[in-house]
Amino acid sequence: MQKQLTWLLCLFLPVYQSLGQKAAIEESVDSLEAVSHFTFLASDELKGRDAARMEIDIAARYIKEQFRRFGAKPVDEDGSYYQFIPFRQSAPPTQGTVSFAEKTFNHGDDLLVLDGPDIDQELDMVYLGFGLEEDYAEKEVEGKVVMVKVGAPNRFNPTDLFAMGREKIRLAKSKGAAGLVELYNAPTTPWGLVVNFLNRPQMTLDENPDEEDASLPYLWVKDTGGELVKKMEKIDGQIHLSIKGKVNRKIQGRNVVAYIPGTDQELSTTYVMLSAHYDHLGVGRPNAEGDSIYNGARDNAVGTVALINAAKYFAQHPPKRSILLCAWTAEEKGLLGSAFFSKNPMVPLKDIIFNLNIDNAGYNDTSIVTVIGLGRTSVDPLIEEAVAEFGLKAIPDPAPEQGLYDRSDNVNFAREGIPAPTFSLGFTAFDEKVARHYHQPSDRYDNFDLAYALLYWKSYLLSAEKIANETDQPMWKEGDKYEEAAKNLYGF
Repeated sequence: MQKQLTWLLCLFLPVYQSLGQKAAIEESVDSLEAVSHFTFLASDELKGRDAARMEIDIAARYIKEQFRRFGAKPVDEDGSYYQFIPFRQSAPPTQGTVSFAEKTFNHGDDLLVLDGPDIDQELDMVYLGFGLEEDYAEKEVEGKVVMVKVGAPNRFNPTDLFAMGREKIRLAKSKGAAGLVELYNAPTTPWGLVVNFLNRPQMTLDENPDEEDASLPYLWVKDTGGELVKKMEKIDGQIHLSIKGKVNRKIQGRNVVAYIPGTDQELSTTYVMLSAHYDHLGVGRPNAEGDSIYNGARDNAVGTVALINAAKYFAQHPPKRSILLCAWTAEEKGLLGSAFFSKNPMVPLKDIIFNLNIDNAGYNDTSIVTVIGLGRTSVDPLIEEAVAEFGLKAIPDPAPEQGLYDRSDNVNFAREGIPAPTFSLGFTAFDEKVARHYHQPSDRYDNFDLAYALLYWKSYLLSAEKIANETDQPMWKEGDKYEEAAKNLYGF
């Protein structure tokens, strides 16, 4: 009889536990409270949470106070919930021309001046392939403008272009170069889209926060047919830079970070990181209705509320592993907040065993959750089970051609080896219903299906709880492109 009872207990205990978790989440997520967070973060008063505007600090303070209120603890020893980040904002020049190879290029047409001071000077130039470390071998670049191809071999998606650009600027400066020009022939993004996106103020990480601005002229020149690359392979010569009205300024950004200790003596030394970016696009071009505030309800106030809900729930119901809550700034500026954390972690990266990120463009199906990266980790079944308990279905990325995995903060941790999918609102295609609000002033809370938002928030909590209570460490599926990085990080 005792054996039968033991067998029945083993059979039904997981079911009872799961039902208990679901009920606890239902009780914790108060609809009025959660929607109140949502409406505030996506309100006109926050002016679209631009990482370069003062309103972003109000949003950061709000998130911090919710973390503190619900009992999530600061990671920083001084009791701060902020990770401060040095940024530089660079605005386009009023005038910019570059002349070389018997041709003159004009800013906003076939030239983009991305960074650097005003200059009117003729300098020697030297061509260095992709401008990587090995390309500098036996080359004299002191005082010269370095001419390179944009990106790197097999690294041409937008995120890679920006990341490689930052690396190339650092390298060129360390070698004593006077400037960096990248010849743009990336096959992934048309030049017209690049101009529309970059011919406006840009933000980057400040590599020298304690120094007066000493940035190099950094430019992209249109070379979509590759003709300039062919010419530069045969000549060096000189280049004339004429740039006026360039604006550069320093800005202090904030990631908001907190944690909740786990309950298991051994497993609590590791973290499940829950993350979402809280910034958006700010104030921009008015739409047909005259609305110029890009509120970012879908992208990504809804994700930020999920973190606030997580702070409340896990402070009351801590799992075996510790929970690390990370609200990133400047995702819309190039994944900058998460990139800074990945290189300056507040806890050792090897102790972060999973990242369940949130980012969104929109939704077109309220019966599902779309998990960008589903099918790539060992805990996929746990996410599928959790979502199903709230009547939803988890599906993998239906639009791989959009490169969404590499366009959100999760990729900065995947590259380090941490399994890191993105838990997104349900979409079956990147179609008109999604594009209608994506990066538009119409991305507002008053046209959001709030009943679906509640299911989405609750299923995220249960997914995170199941993963944080799992004894086995999450792993990339065998053969995944980040599997080797994980082996290096965790010492498998």
